[in-house]
Amino acid sequence: MRKLFAVVFCLCQIACFAAEPCQSGLACGQRPGPYSFLVSTGPNRGKSHCFVCETADRPAVIVFARTPSEPLGKLLAQVDKALTTYKDKELRAWGTFLSDDQPGQDAKLVAWARQYNLSSLAVGIFEDRDGPPSYRISADADVTILISSKQKVVANFAFRSGELTDEKSKEVLEAVGKMVK
Repeated sequence: MRKLFAVVFCLCQIACFAAEPCQSGLACGQRPGPYSFLVSTGPNRGKSHCFVCETADRPAVIVFARTPSEPLGKLLAQVDKALTTYKDKELRAWGTFLSDDQPGQDAKLVAWARQYNLSSLAVGIFEDRDGPPSYRISADADVTILISSKQKVVANFAFRSGELTDEKSKEVLEAVGKMVK
């Protein structure tokens, strides 16, 4: 009986843990610090660049990801459109992929960005799977999205592998819309 109880208790703990939302990245109110990564697309291709440095007080969407997936591509395509829609608000956005193999991932990332027609949103690779240390990206997070304005995070979204859905993407885009209005 004790063994059965222990097994049921462990299964309940696992189920409860899996249901908890993923936590990753800076909390609301914190300031995004500078970091550079090797840009794979756009005018800065092939250069190490710090988008945080040039953003200053402007609104920004900072995306950290480990896997270039279809749901992420669809979301970034919408963020890419938002860059044009909110050009008068000087919205900034970029995608930073976290990998220990920048040379092996670059061509794949370029093809992936073309597939989703990312024309204004630059993507590149930060060559450390853990991400910039000051950002505290969780090892559980496949995608972490920080929305900032006036050098403060105003919204944070984090998703484990397979958790980014159309509905979750809609929530992210609504947060971007609220920030720039």
